[in-house]
This record gives sequence, structure tokens and C-alpha cells, in this order.
Amino acid sequence: MNHPARDLDATHKPWQLAVARRLGLDPPRSIITNDPEAARKFAADLDAPVITKSLGAPVDTVVIDPADLDDSVRLCAHLFQEWIDKAHGVRLTVVGDRFFPVEIHAGSEAARIDWRTDYQSLTYRPTAVPGPVRERVSTFMREFGLAFGAFDFIVTPAGEWRFLEVNPNGQWSWIEHQTGVPISRAIADLLEKGNTGG
Repeated sequence: MNHPARDLDATHKPWQLAVARRLGLDPPRSIITNDPEAARKFAADLDAPVITKSLGAPVDTVVIDPADLDDSVRLCAHLFQEWIDKAHGVRLTVVGDRFFPVEIHAGSEAARIDWRTDYQSLTYRPTAVPGPVRERVSTFMREFGLAFGAFDFIVTPAGEWRFLEVNPNGQWSWIEHQTGVPISRAIADLLEKGNTGG
């Protein structure tokens, strides 16, 4: 649905994280590096669990032991982030100015780390987006020129929404199937209006 150039821009995770931080969406503390010393210092400064994930195509989130950060880090750039404890995740699908937020509750330890690893254990519940988060996501969408975005958030036990990432070409059909939220109708409406950005 997005203009191809806008879609490409928005898939760049370092840019996503920088914009999300500037807008107050509070992503995890992060570092992108292939320097083992920098990775070890980041982990030591956090004094908390560390995760790593791909900078490109979706790959499972992995919790790592900082003691395992060896010279193999030099082989490619890695995204390291602080682990944030969560009450649940939220998949927020945005179509134009319509928001479809759905809580994702993990039913296994694997899904608690990354819900994509164990779909069978998940339960879903439509929810509401806090006003300030909604405003910041709307600004994020405008800055990237997006008509569609599939945002992932962590909601902490204290109720704070923490941005993880946006997929400008993300999956949505299974969310509609599980919950009945009318994402396909919103997409059809937007396409009918021809208002998909550029």
C-alpha cells in the first residue's frame, strides 16, 4: 500500500529507532555494532539481560549471555538491545488514520521472548491506544510517508508502551481472523479513495 520508496525507507531499523526515540516512543536502549568491545561495554552498562535481532529480514529475537560476546561479533553488524520485561505485546496495525491495536498474550516461555516463535500459545484481545502514543505514531507515519504500518510494542507491567519496530509491509490477516478487527475493510476503503501516500 505504501509508495515503494517510502516502504524501503521505513524498513531501515536504525532510522526507525532514531525517529521513535526522537518522538518519545521510548524504544529499548540499543547499539548497532560489529565491535566486540563496544558490545561488551553496552551489556555491562545495562547490567540487565541483552537481546539481539536481525537488522534485515525478520529473525527471532534471542536473549544472550554477555559472557558469550566474543570475536565472532566482528563477522557482521548486530543490533543489541536491552531486554524489557513485559505484561504483553501489542500489534498495532495502522491504515491511514485508523488504528487497530490488539494485545498479544504469550502462553509459553518461547513466546514471552518472541511471540513469533509459538503462535499456537498466543491469545489476542483488542485494546485501546493511549492518546500520547497515538499522536506519536501518527507523527511517525507522516514522517515516513506511510499509509500502512504494522507496529510492535511491548507493554510493561507498569503499563508503559515501548516501541520495538514497524513493518511497513507487515502481516495483518491473522490478527483480523483471530479478533474480527476490520483491517481488510479499512485497507479496501483507503485503496478505494486512492489515498496511499507517495
